[in-house]
Amino acid sequence: MKKIRKGDKVVVLTGKDKGKQGTILSVLEDNRVLVEGVNMIKRHTKPNPNKGVTGGIVDKEASIHISNVALHNPVTNKGERVGFRTMQDGNKVRVFKKSGEVADVK
Repeated sequence: MKKIRKGDKVVVLTGKDKGKQGTILSVLEDNRVLVEGVNMIKRHTKPNPNKGVTGGIVDKEASIHISNVALHNPVTNKGERVGFRTMQDGNKVRVFKKSGEVADVK
């Protein structure tokens, strides 16, 4: 079980986008994540009529290391570290370290 998953709302802790919030678009294999609207880069693309791709400059998200983001806690409206706890019914859930609240709401 991962501490940060696709679809989670996160806060960026360091770098040029410090303090920005976004949703995880994907988790990559090498402990990196793509966050919506964070770490934007410009990609110059050639046109490819066979694939229907138009050329030009495209803005897209670059990956950011997973240690530079923290899960957003809606109660405190801040990013917090996450741990794991096994509930009495046997389910393993993510919990916020500072408050002890359950992060997985289903």
